[in-house]
Amino acid sequence: MESPETKDSGERGIVERIRSGEEEIRIEAAREIRRLTKTSSRNRRKLSEAVEPLVQMLHSGSVDASEAAILALLNLAVKDERNKIRIVDAGALEPLFGFLQSINLNIQEYATATLLTLSASSSNKATIGTSGAIPLLMKILADGNPQAKIDAVMALYNLSTITDNLKVILSLQPIPLLVDILKDCNKSSKTAEKCCALLESLMGFEEARTALTSEDGGVLTVVEVLEEGSQQGREHAVGTLLSMCEVDRCRYREVILNEGVIPGLLELTVHGTPKSRLKAHALLELLRNSPYPRSQFHADTLENIVTSIVSHIDGEDCAGKAKKMLAEMVQVSMEQSWRHLQQRAFVCTPTKMPVGNCPSEVSSK
Repeated sequence: MESPETKDSGERGIVERIRSGEEEIRIEAAREIRRLTKTSSRNRRKLSEAVEPLVQMLHSGSVDASEAAILALLNLAVKDERNKIRIVDAGALEPLFGFLQSINLNIQEYATATLLTLSASSSNKATIGTSGAIPLLMKILADGNPQAKIDAVMALYNLSTITDNLKVILSLQPIPLLVDILKDCNKSSKTAEKCCALLESLMGFEEARTALTSEDGGVLTVVEVLEEGSQQGREHAVGTLLSMCEVDRCRYREVILNEGVIPGLLELTVHGTPKSRLKAHALLELLRNSPYPRSQFHADTLENIVTSIVSHIDGEDCAGKAKKMLAEMVQVSMEQSWRHLQQRAFVCTPTKMPVGNCPSEVSSK
């Protein structure tokens, strides 16, 4: 078994080899760093001094050296906040942006994955956004390979939590590209979740709302995520539709209803996250055929709201499905209420489980 001193000496030796003047030695050392940091958080910390010479390798002009350096930096950054910041501070963004424009699709993919991981750090988001990453990521959405597109969506989502970055994304007309990705991806995937999260943020802008309703299948695709997505994906999907209706109910009510949203909303009021259930109730309230705000009514039961909606839906199949689901939903709700009453007999203080939105980053490669 190696002693700690031997291990530390080996790690220092790898860093020294990265600084070597011989390209082959540097490439082999970078590949070894990639291997050692794939699963070990300890090695990521121990080998953090390799960041600066690895960033220098990105300028080598050699495809092999660049690829080895990118993958080593990627693994150093995964789940390590200090390394993420150190990589950006060392000047990695400029060469990474060059690789995003490379005709070598592997290099382009690795650079996108690295940028995704770096963008998961709140300390890096403003710097990455103002350095010109967003237009390049949008181009990846249009022209990149499938994996690069997925990573670009997630990187844009990470960056969009900064208001200035979100405005830049909006200015580049992202809705058609996001809808295309949503159409093609698994509706329960992390990709669909982040697409809908980004759409929800963009719905605060009139240009984005107009673009989504103008895009062929745009609203329908969001409804499909609401019906088939992950719990977080469904939460963002219903949030997207709710944001539209809250801004201009008269304009968007029929558009949303025409895509058959009611059955999915009913199911969400019972089986969604706490936020999803609240949003679904609020959207059902806005979708009913009444021009008056909620405050002018006595508290409506969900049954009355839905009955009002389905009575104005064209097509027996859609209305029938909604009514059937309402009956099932009421039954499930009654069962849940009964279980809740039973639990209150034994539990004094209920525990709330927070639902958080975590920034995305890739796994080690």
